[in-house]
Amino acid sequence: MLPLVDAHCHLDEHHFSEGADAVIVRARAAGVIGFVVVGLASPDESDPLKTARFAVELARRYPDCVAACVGLHPHDARGWSGVLHEGLRALAQQPEVVAVGEIGLDYHYDHSPREEQQAVFARLIGLAREVHKPIVVHTRAAAADTIAVLAEHGARHVGGIIHCFSEDVAFAKRALDLDFDLSFSGVVTFKNAAAVQQVASWAPEERILVETDSPYLAPVPLRGKRCEPAFVVHTLRCVAALRGVSPEVLARVAVENTQRRFGKTFVPAPA
Repeated sequence: MLPLVDAHCHLDEHHFSEGADAVIVRARAAGVIGFVVVGLASPDESDPLKTARFAVELARRYPDCVAACVGLHPHDARGWSGVLHEGLRALAQQPEVVAVGEIGLDYHYDHSPREEQQAVFARLIGLAREVHKPIVVHTRAAAADTIAVLAEHGARHVGGIIHCFSEDVAFAKRALDLDFDLSFSGVVTFKNAAAVQQVASWAPEERILVETDSPYLAPVPLRGKRCEPAFVVHTLRCVAALRGVSPEVLARVAVENTQRRFGKTFVPAPA
């Protein structure tokens, strides 16, 4: 059984009605020793910080294996406010929070105007710099603007990860230069993901992470199912095969990279 860390997962009740505890138990039985749990603000909810607080509280309950990050998805950039920003700042300062995110740009759906997405992205990079924590970046159909905002607003001072990496080698090189690691999700296992697979085979060993983005993007051979952290082993094995290394070697490297990037040591469950 490979010891693994899921570098990006959503475990709140919106996605797992059985509760995060059950999901964690299944994942730990499959060898997952760590979880970076995303808590996103939801401006349209009566309690917009509920899910962000959930991630922090989960990390407090599982200090050995869970770390939290908090942010505002670019889909919801239109709902940004000063009050919401202050709430995220207070959470981001908590010791259980290892990063600000996910934040970024998504031009695929344009649920929020692009100008607002860029402005909120910049503000939240500023928050990450203020609290001295890395950034978890979401980018879709917005490669050039994502790099431009990261560069213009000094994101290299805190670094971070490009989560659910879905771009090409040219983008990867720019991201690496800005001190962003590449986190591969189930997308890398898809037949039509040649560009992502090329990056996974080429990227520097010390800059690779693996994730599920649960409950989304279940990897082959489980595509179409609700994704959960226990499935991260399939992504790991795919990336290892692309690189021509053993899963055991890549698992060790990916855990080390995740712990280094987030400044968090994940402790395996007692035997």
